[in-house]
Amino acid sequence: MDLDEQYMRKALEEARAAGAAGEIPIGAVIVCGDRIIARAHNLTETLIDVTAHAEMQAITMAANQLGGKYLPQCTLYVTVEPCTMCAGAIGWAQIGRLVYGADDEKRGFQRYAPHALHPKCTVTRGVLEEECKSLMQQFFKEKR
Repeated sequence: MDLDEQYMRKALEEARAAGAAGEIPIGAVIVCGDRIIARAHNLTETLIDVTAHAEMQAITMAANQLGGKYLPQCTLYVTVEPCTMCAGAIGWAQIGRLVYGADDEKRGFQRYAPHALHPKCTVTRGVLEEECKSLMQQFFKEKR
């Protein structure tokens, strides 16, 4: 199995934990030097905080783990395309690589803020896309 898929599966584990807790099932992991240094999922309902997205939680954990706010040597894996807020945080943290599963056509940064990431950040999209998309669709189907 390719490394991107391996780490995205870890992000999917986080997303499933979010869904089980009644949160929108989005999960994230940050990898540095072939090691996961942060794992998180949405906590907006739990913390009653609209900014408590999986990516934001993971960035904070990774910065604390490494002892610095810039993460150019890190890769962020997230199950759904980041929103503009998270893309801004990814940019400010100078994360070197972003890998995501499913596109978010309604709220994704590619549509609203395509230049929010740091200029050196590379993006890989569509890793385990169907699995990531299916998890979101199933969650909202059950909510309705």
